[in-house]
Amino acid sequence: MPTTRDYYEVLGVDKSADADTIKRAYRKLAMKHHPDRNPGDAEAEKLFKEAAAAYEVLSDADKRARYDRFGHEGLGGSPGHDFQSMNADDIFSMFDDILGGAFGGRSRSRSRGGAARGHDLELAIQIDLEDVLHGVDREIEFTREDICEACNGTGGKPGAEPVVCPMCGGSGQVQQAGLGGMFRMVTTCPNCNGAGKVYPEKCPACRGTGRVKVTRKIEVRVPPGISDGQVIRVAGEGQPGRAGGPHGDLHVVVRVAEHNVFERHGADLLLKMPTPFAQAALGAEIDAPTLEGKTPLNVPAGAQHGDLLRIKGQGLPRLRGGARGDLVVAVLIEVPNKLTSRQKELLREYAETEDHAVLPESKGFWERIKDHFAVREEDAASETTA
Repeated sequence: MPTTRDYYEVLGVDKSADADTIKRAYRKLAMKHHPDRNPGDAEAEKLFKEAAAAYEVLSDADKRARYDRFGHEGLGGSPGHDFQSMNADDIFSMFDDILGGAFGGRSRSRSRGGAARGHDLELAIQIDLEDVLHGVDREIEFTREDICEACNGTGGKPGAEPVVCPMCGGSGQVQQAGLGGMFRMVTTCPNCNGAGKVYPEKCPACRGTGRVKVTRKIEVRVPPGISDGQVIRVAGEGQPGRAGGPHGDLHVVVRVAEHNVFERHGADLLLKMPTPFAQAALGAEIDAPTLEGKTPLNVPAGAQHGDLLRIKGQGLPRLRGGARGDLVVAVLIEVPNKLTSRQKELLREYAETEDHAVLPESKGFWERIKDHFAVREEDAASETTA
């Protein structure tokens, strides 16, 4: 039976989810359950197709409106009907913009020889906020597969002759029906990987896979102004293709570490600046820290706690050019924990001019203890007299 599961449940989103949220949810599921990542896994195939059917409906405003109102019946009574009898490559092509080329995108289309683009790889690096200012060159090391040189990627023992694949009869493709007949997919033959031929004797160097693991070291340029989570694509550094297809790409996810002084807000930087109350009241020129050192900052007289002062051009560069952002300084008025006798005297004089009541001079510890017990003794005497 075709799936009757709620499409919002399939994608794991709320009914109020916007288009971007639905797109991200589908991409995550498509990447997780993609047949190339789960060869021979019937359950993964089912979930992949189910997610595709859900996205096809929820990404279309008209279909979504009908579905919200009438459920599956509003789509013609056949859940996932638009995906029946579709070729697997048609689904991949339809969602090429969603998958972002993670499985080869348009390059998935195979030639008659079974050639296909290799899978993309992904890894993450971490940089500091200072690196965002000027950019940085970072050497990265990762492991990928390469074509086995012993068999030139065929997987067969050097010198051996291939034979016609018994599973696909030499076509390189097989048909698979699943999900109660809802889909009929034409996929690459898992026995010959689309080549149409197999080698009875396996290459001892790669054990018949045609690939060997290698460690790669490359240098990646992280441009100034990059944001946390942005991806740098390195062309041709992914997995090798099949049957002569090109390598996939390497996606380097850049993570920007949190700074212990500055907060980033786009191209602007926020600095929470402790400011003595006297400087805030009278005004002062202070040295404010920046990513490159210090810069003069004029604190105007009468500055209040939480006031924002802006220093032009002391933020971060924008990724695609243009003027640098600003340094925004938040004034945090600081009250001293300890005062000298002279400072206390001056503040009391100031308080008198404002007619503000302040606490009297604090007594010493032992003097306070003495007063405390004297009061207790007086209270006890009064009770005895009464």
